[in-house]
Amino acid sequence: MKSFPVYYVDAFTDQPFMGNPCAVLPMADGLTTDQMQLIARETNLNETSFVFPSTQADFRLRFFSPKKEIPFAGHPTIATAFLLAEKGYIKCSAKRTTIQFEFQIGVYPVEIAAESGQPIQVVMTLPAPFFGETIPSDEVAACFNLLPSDLRDDVPVQVVSTGAPYLIVPLRTLDAMLRAESKYIQVCSLLQKVGVSTAFLFCLESFSSNADAFARMFDPDGVGEDPFCGAGSGSMAAFVYHYHLSEKPFLRLEQGHLVGRPGQAEVEIRGDPDNILSIGLKGSAAIVLDGQFWL
Repeated sequence: MKSFPVYYVDAFTDQPFMGNPCAVLPMADGLTTDQMQLIARETNLNETSFVFPSTQADFRLRFFSPKKEIPFAGHPTIATAFLLAEKGYIKCSAKRTTIQFEFQIGVYPVEIAAESGQPIQVVMTLPAPFFGETIPSDEVAACFNLLPSDLRDDVPVQVVSTGAPYLIVPLRTLDAMLRAESKYIQVCSLLQKVGVSTAFLFCLESFSSNADAFARMFDPDGVGEDPFCGAGSGSMAAFVYHYHLSEKPFLRLEQGHLVGRPGQAEVEIRGDPDNILSIGLKGSAAIVLDGQFWL
């Protein structure tokens, strides 16, 4: 039998058991796709990250949910970079160290901020947004047990992708966010109509005075409600800036409060509202477990 080290890392928080958990296998070379899927099913976390050598970048990453492989995601990228730096796979002798990760969607840089050689924050780059199909608000509200008046009427409900597509649903108030409930059949039908698997609800109110927005991500055929969705946060921030809901290219986002795992991230929109070049997503992480898988 062969052993593979595994770590559980909570992303978008510096507190254990908060934010979004991810299993990271930093030495996955030798595992088959079927074995990775079995391991992801065994961890039963939203995502499990597998790290491989790369001919194009410093590392190649593959992400799996318990059900399928995922080409790109935010929180496992943050968790993996933090873990690799914390455990010495990446040397952080400077205050800022930039590495390259190879994903299925391409190669993108990740910057690690460190103090005394220890990581404190990770900044990942999300690609330029793609703005896709729009849906009338009145078709969406009932899917989440809301009234049409709970949704903003100055911007559309729209599919947006910064590496992975989400249906972005803008709500007016934090109260509406708290009342939102995902109706399985209706939400599945809605998402199937626009060809995505997840809905990302947000409002420009928050629990904390130091945050600009609060969000919830619903994945009816996956995790249900995700504690903190990084790639969805990038799509939402691009949406906010593109439609001039905020004129500043910087947002602090909160998620996870309603599932008992609050987290926070910072998002920087690079470019102009009509020509967004990329998104910088910043978050911290906490390692909560280490062990071995035996195969």
